[in-house]
Amino acid sequence: MNTGLRITAFAVALAATFGTAYGVGKGVDPVVADRAPAPHDTHGAGTSPAPGKEDGHESPESAPAGGLQISQNGYTLDLATPRVTAGQRTELRFTVRDAGGKAVTAYQREHGKELHLILASRDLATYRHLHPVRAADGTWSTHVDLPRAGGYRVFADFTPAERAAGNLTLGADLAASGPYEPADLPAPDSTARTDGYQVELAGSLRPGRASELKLKVSRDGEPVTDLQPYLGAYGHLVALRSGDLAYLHVHPNGEPGDGTTKPGPEISFTTTAPSAGTYRLFLDFQHEGEVRTAAFTVRAGTAPTAQDPAPADTEEHGDGHGH
Repeated sequence: MNTGLRITAFAVALAATFGTAYGVGKGVDPVVADRAPAPHDTHGAGTSPAPGKEDGHESPESAPAGGLQISQNGYTLDLATPRVTAGQRTELRFTVRDAGGKAVTAYQREHGKELHLILASRDLATYRHLHPVRAADGTWSTHVDLPRAGGYRVFADFTPAERAAGNLTLGADLAASGPYEPADLPAPDSTARTDGYQVELAGSLRPGRASELKLKVSRDGEPVTDLQPYLGAYGHLVALRSGDLAYLHVHPNGEPGDGTTKPGPEISFTTTAPSAGTYRLFLDFQHEGEVRTAAFTVRAGTAPTAQDPAPADTEEHGDGHGH
């Protein structure tokens, strides 16, 4: 995972794993216009972004969106568990294979992990950020318990040890059997609540242009100023585009210990939306030893409205997720 914005995209489908830690709040103010983006680290070896790239990543105009593809740059996501039964605990297994079909066993570590796994339901009501365990033969595994039937998408976010391949997000479909009723996408809102915390979102996603998003964390009306590092940052942000689930994984501007970045209450991100549309944002942050997730619906390229969205099913805990 990178410290700037990583835009990838993915076609959708995936509902839950373990318990519930959700956060989408009541309508307050609309998301405000963004400011100029703050400086931030790019993903890679400290070089300047090449033409056609933003923040060290290829722009949507210069490369196909990631996550929508099961294969890219000679690597393929081989999902050994394409279907599960809703409500039953199941071991999800997969392998990343190279161009010769051999299982990949060497990865660059990104924010403390060799691979990050994102699960999302097609209706974006469920979100999971997991860290599975890799066996010596290259097989990855993690237990999931999907409470709702329907279509899901599995996204493997990793960088092979062969650095020339670059950072990749590969996606594959997963189905959970059982009675299925899709949920409505929550309305755009700038406030989310989760586990007694309130998170305020300022800024907007802009199609094809970098912009800054600021998220301010408070509890019981008081700003939280002692956020704890989680995977090397004070917060992690994933954005999924409604419809095809274009995937953006974003890390904050600055990092713990850099001498300037404070442990809250604000966490700043620089992002670029691949297109206009409606997106679901999922912020993971850690406080008092627990990771929590706040979720927002925003629109890129249009002015949002404020309503009362339904809660999302988000989870940061469970087997295979090493905090």
